[in-house]
Amino acid sequence: MTDQHGELDAALERVIEAARHHLAAVRAAQGRIDDDDVWQAYVALNNASFAYDEQLMDAFGEVTPWDVESIDPDEADQRFAGGEGVESTDPHPQVISVRQRRDYRVPSVAALIRVAEAARREGVPGDEEVPPVEGVGEAVLELLQSGDGSLGALDVPELEPLDGVVMVSEVGTPVDLESFADDDPAGPFQPGADDRLVGRLDEHPFLELDDEHDHVH
Repeated sequence: MTDQHGELDAALERVIEAARHHLAAVRAAQGRIDDDDVWQAYVALNNASFAYDEQLMDAFGEVTPWDVESIDPDEADQRFAGGEGVESTDPHPQVISVRQRRDYRVPSVAALIRVAEAARREGVPGDEEVPPVEGVGEAVLELLQSGDGSLGALDVPELEPLDGVVMVSEVGTPVDLESFADDDPAGPFQPGADDRLVGRLDEHPFLELDDEHDHVH
C-alpha cells in the first residue's frame, strides 16, 4: 500500500504540474485561437488527470469529478490540423463567418422608446435614477442588450420586420475587433479578399393575407 500511496502522490503531482503548464500556455497565447502550445498542454493535462483518476480507482475504488478520456498525443496532433511536421489533410475551413442583416420599420417612435425604457428599468432598484432612452437607435440597442443579444430580442410589436439577408462565408482568419474603431460602420462586416461566399439566404417577413385572399370562393 505504501508503494501505491507513493504512485498516487506522484500522479497527483503530474496533474498539478500539467495544470500549471496549461495555465502558462493559455496566458502566453493571450486569446490566440488554435494555439499549438495550448493544445499540447491541454492534452497533457487531460491525460495526467485521466491517469490519476484510474490510479485512484484501482487503489481505493474512488473517482475524481474529472470525466475525461485518454487522448493519443499522435492523433491529437493530426486533429489539431497540423502540429509541427504534420501536414493537415482536412479539406474543410477552420473559420466560418455568418453575416446577418435585418431591417425594421418603426410604426411609433414613442412606443418603441417606452418599451426600451421599460427594459432598461428592469432589475434596477426603484429609487435609482435611470437615464432616458434617446432616439430609435438607442432604443434598439437597449432591447438587444437587455435581451439575449440576438435579433430575436427585437421580435416586439413596436418593430415591424422588413426584409433581411444571411450570408455564410469561409474565411481565412477570424475577425479582429480590436483593429476596428467602435464607430466604424462597415469594417467588421467587410468581406476579405480571400473570403469565399458559401451561400446567401434571403429573409422575407410573413405578411398577413388580406381578407379577400383569405376568403374561399
